[in-house]
Amino acid sequence: MPELVYPPVIAAAKTMFRVLDLRLTIEGSQHVPRTGGAVLASNHVSYLDFIFCGYGAQESHRLVRFMAKESVFRHKVSGPLMRGMKHIPVNRAAGAGSYQTAVTALRSGEVVGVFPEATISRSFTVKELKSGAARMAQQAAVPLLPVAVWGTQRLWTKGRPRTLTRRHTPITILVGEPMDPAGYPDATTMTAELRSRLGALVDRAQRAYPEQPAGPDDTWWQPAHLGGTAPTPEEAAELDRPGRRARTA
Repeated sequence: MPELVYPPVIAAAKTMFRVLDLRLTIEGSQHVPRTGGAVLASNHVSYLDFIFCGYGAQESHRLVRFMAKESVFRHKVSGPLMRGMKHIPVNRAAGAGSYQTAVTALRSGEVVGVFPEATISRSFTVKELKSGAARMAQQAAVPLLPVAVWGTQRLWTKGRPRTLTRRHTPITILVGEPMDPAGYPDATTMTAELRSRLGALVDRAQRAYPEQPAGPDDTWWQPAHLGGTAPTPEEAAELDRPGRRARTA
């Protein structure tokens, strides 16, 4: 079936990048396989991460099918776009169906994008990861690639106003080397290794980022361990606690 929606959306995103003169740094995009299934597992610091994580697969001419919460598919604007781009809705009350849809897509040769932290990290460090990305890669026998995005939080993140017209923002996208699921005895071990690799990529992106906060009021987007005023991981966990209770209920 021809791709009628995804290519125009990519073109629109590239136009936005040019208009805002975003300073994109992309490394490791050659790791995304040009054919066959693969899982891209990205850190999560912004509502826009899927755009930039997917952009990391452009060199390989791959379209990434992202797993996203079902409510996005019900929205009158985003819903038709998400369905047209063949993204995968996630119903947290019936996650097995979404998981199996993703595995089927991987086995048919698709690239599936996952945010294994499940929610945006308020601390801008890598949180504990869900094991779904590793389990999918093992069940479908496809490579798992860690992806780090950084700088996107300055445009739109949890608890901060949107600044989608901000110009000249540096955005970093680092694609790590593929992880072969056959090299891990189980999903728990593979997930632990994924977190280690993802954390190293995020740390490298943060430390090499070409800008520093402009002043005391601009330190919110830096993690605490690098001198910023973002919540520590422990503080972020407390801030997330009400949302976790609501999802559980």
